[in-house]
Amino acid sequence: MLAALPVLRCPVCGQDLAADARRLVCPAGHSADVARQGYVNLSGGGRAHPGDTADMVAARERFLAAGHYAPVAGALAELAAELVPGAGRVVDVGGGTGHHLAHVLDALPGADGVCLDTSAPALRRAARAHPRAAAVGADVWRPLPLADGCADLVTTVFAPRATAEVTRVLRPGGTWAVLTPLPAHLGEVRAVLGMLGVDERKDERLAAELAGFAPAAVRELSVLRPLGREALRDLVLMGPSAHHVDAAGLDERLAALPEVVDVTVAVRLTAVTRPA
Repeated sequence: MLAALPVLRCPVCGQDLAADARRLVCPAGHSADVARQGYVNLSGGGRAHPGDTADMVAARERFLAAGHYAPVAGALAELAAELVPGAGRVVDVGGGTGHHLAHVLDALPGADGVCLDTSAPALRRAARAHPRAAAVGADVWRPLPLADGCADLVTTVFAPRATAEVTRVLRPGGTWAVLTPLPAHLGEVRAVLGMLGVDERKDERLAAELAGFAPAAVRELSVLRPLGREALRDLVLMGPSAHHVDAAGLDERLAALPEVVDVTVAVRLTAVTRPA
């Protein structure tokens, strides 16, 4: 947390923060407690979306720990190593448990990272995801509690894209890496398990959101992953589909599938730079 302190800002008034015992305090007297698990909530006043539940986070942690998205994390880390200096700061917006940020920081041995998310269960895990990562509670749809131009790399992995705020916190010449699903992503199981589909206008919306940036690189990845029923259950319950499926119905659908299903993991990595 201390490594990230120079770039953290008070969510109420936007001033610098200083460490005071187990709190972060701004000159105006606004403060935020540092949780015993090591994260700090800087989401500000009002009612922020609570984010992923503890059950969703546990499902994601099991799924990711099994290596099912290892090619995705590897591709993101490889791209970061190619486009970003080894030192600097990485900000993962909507970073969840910090899994992907940890892989990026391993590829950038001189960099520090900040994982931003609204979910307290996810932040508890993100706080220990990597020794050079800080976990910070923040609402993507509000001003981010970060200094202007503080990030050399911003990553957005299967998460909302707050273009205006990313533009503000990314330094001129900095890189924004956005990971989105391709139409074939999880195609073998999406419909049969009642999962949410891929938005047909996703590419159109992404192009509009990135219009003010300069293209840097585009990579596509498509691999087959053999997933057993427990892994498939975690896959459904770790993301937004968890809010739309009935647990009993899901178990019935899983029982009707083969014990192992080859599932396509298909994603696009789009990297752009902020004009200097």
